[in-house]
Amino acid sequence: MTRIRTAVCFAAFSLMIVAPVHAQFQNVGSIDFPTSVSGEAQQHFLRGVAILHSFGWNEAIEQFQAAQAIDPDFAMAYWGESLAYNHPLVSQMDATEPNKTLERLAPTRAERLAKAPTDREKGFLEAVEILWGDADHVVRRVGYMEAMERLYDQYPDDPEVAAFYALSMLSAVAATGDLSQRLNIRAGTIALKLTAQNPNHPGAVHYTIHAFDDPLHAPLSLDAAHRFAEIAPAVAHARHMPTHIFIQHGMWDYVSNHNQSAYDAARDLWSPGESLGDAIHPLDWGHYGDLQRGDYARAELWMARIDAMSNQGGFLEGGARGDAGVARAVSTSSLLQARYIVETEEWDVRPVTDDASAHELLATGLSAAHLGDQAALAEVEQALAQRVENGAGGSVEIMYNQVSALLHAGMGHADVATGRMDAAVELVEAMAPPRGSANPVKPVYELYGELLLKLDRPAEAVEHFEIALVRMPRRPRALLGLARARAAIGDEAGAAQAYLTLTEVWAGRESFEGVHEALQFLGEPTN
Repeated sequence: MTRIRTAVCFAAFSLMIVAPVHAQFQNVGSIDFPTSVSGEAQQHFLRGVAILHSFGWNEAIEQFQAAQAIDPDFAMAYWGESLAYNHPLVSQMDATEPNKTLERLAPTRAERLAKAPTDREKGFLEAVEILWGDADHVVRRVGYMEAMERLYDQYPDDPEVAAFYALSMLSAVAATGDLSQRLNIRAGTIALKLTAQNPNHPGAVHYTIHAFDDPLHAPLSLDAAHRFAEIAPAVAHARHMPTHIFIQHGMWDYVSNHNQSAYDAARDLWSPGESLGDAIHPLDWGHYGDLQRGDYARAELWMARIDAMSNQGGFLEGGARGDAGVARAVSTSSLLQARYIVETEEWDVRPVTDDASAHELLATGLSAAHLGDQAALAEVEQALAQRVENGAGGSVEIMYNQVSALLHAGMGHADVATGRMDAAVELVEAMAPPRGSANPVKPVYELYGELLLKLDRPAEAVEHFEIALVRMPRRPRALLGLARARAAIGDEAGAAQAYLTLTEVWAGRESFEGVHEALQFLGEPTN
């Protein structure tokens, strides 16, 4: 076998490629993936795998197809392309394009395996044959994981076997909804070991982040988060992915800046007609980060960008146009508008319509509660109740309970209100730990704490705000609530600490009522 390493910088090679590839793709990390093929085809293959580890789907496909053009019998190049058509961490998989890819290698499974010269390469191919088979997608993902486990047992020191085995476990978790953390911890352990062996491996740091993307384990992947964007800046997702962990630490400047960088990369690489997904995701998260740090002007810029995508399928800057992903852009636009209302507390009671998203209804319900519009609040509760009756569960049912709690609190039904919030908490606790931006747009424990404060139950409010901040650290609205609740029970030291942290998160926002309140409590001068 020929052993060739793909390096962080590949500028000279990128000018000699066969298939059209964006020149920006020069920095993608470093992997060591020997195959039975050498030369230029292997170089394309290595680059494709490195980009694949960062979820740069289209660019990876280009590299794998370039390798196939040079060597039509290069089995691993078809293996790689087959893995580039579906995100391994989403709930469904479309096997159409992957199977077409494998069929270009050879029409039958036996013929394809015959073109893999080594047992190791046969093992990789056998695994994707299971992944893209005829069974239910959950069965296929679990079967793929089991095939990769067998390959890992056979080649425990092979870094690429280890990397793809770790990812297969994370994919199985996404498919099965397993909340035990067993597979996540195993995947993360393997990824951390691989990172120690090769700190420039894009998959090692990427899968470490995914494995430990929860409030309890996030500290284990903070180093990987800082590393990922540095070693693979040519891939938009690699610039975005660290913010999964930065959010878990409440590092709002990092969340904003990294998602701006990811958005810029996605915009530069996009062509009309292509999916907007690589831009929409960082746009969504960048908007959330800027709202948390109180930069409402930048939050409005994110909203203008998503509105441009919704209206024309392209980007605000440069006037690019296209159709792919417009529906997702429209959905994200409604989410961002609802989130903006909730985070800024610029309350706005909007008409309740059938096509309003659940997040929009929640924002309207919160607005109605704060403005004392019980009629509008009742209308929102009814709309959400109807959706729950029609089968909507998960976050929609949580939002129904939140709005219902606010309605009953406004009617003086304190016990009913807290009962509704208890139901919301029970639903939240049955789900995976929080990751990313708040969902629902008003976190349950945070809202519960605010409700308890209004009911003059500050000691209980403290408990709920503290849980809220463990689940989603350094959220300013939860910090403000905690400070008020601690002050109400006479815990001046605890209140001072919460207020101080709030002033750090909202640094430079002295015009905000919460910052003014904090500075007064801390005895600091206010304008």
